Amino acid sequence: MRIFVIGASGGVGTRLVAQAVARGHRVTAQTRSADRLTATPGIDIAVGRPDDTGFLAERMAAHDAVVMSLGVGSPGPTTVFSDATRAAIAAMHATGVRRLVAITGVGTGETRGHGGWLYNRLIFPLVTRHRYADKERQEALIQASGLDWTLVRPAPFTARRGRGDWQVALSVPPSLQLRSVTRDEVAGFVIDCLESGDFLHCTPFIGRSH
Repeated sequence: MRIFVIGASGGVGTRLVAQAVARGHRVTAQTRSADRLTATPGIDIAVGRPDDTGFLAERMAAHDAVVMSLGVGSPGPTTVFSDATRAAIAAMHATGVRRLVAITGVGTGETRGHGGWLYNRLIFPLVTRHRYADKERQEALIQASGLDWTLVRPAPFTARRGRGDWQVALSVPPSLQLRSVTRDEVAGFVIDCLESGDFLHCTPFIGRSH
């Protein structure tokens, strides 16, 4: 496949690009700064803003799928996710690309309150709640887009693989707490979704219980 990755220089994005190329795909990697990524065999660099519809449409043509893997560094209010999503949806409609996988996370929809005690009680209210307010807007835009979408909602990121069993939840029972997932695991799951065509119009909540 030819995959267009928005947010390719971030923590998940870099791993996603590397894994996709290792699995035989070709990637166009969007980044705001040319010095954050290096063009290598299988990777084309697209330098521009993720909320610039014209730029995205110009570089997105002839791709098979788009992955949104954006992040923000500030805990304050943001519209980064919804602004970029509006632009990406418009560019996809303009170029005829239909497959979209967006990485959001625990804190959107029914996953809120299901990331374990530390995340639920401290990290979400103090650090991530504003970004998830915008990710809620992002998800609503994607669900109304008419595209072939999947919204991947990872558990809180950890550096090491957790001890619990790997879980993919399409509904979230009250008792479910997914406390950990690595960025490599998320990247691999996204590529699996693209290769298999699974989880169309679904919101898989992924991670481990410990």
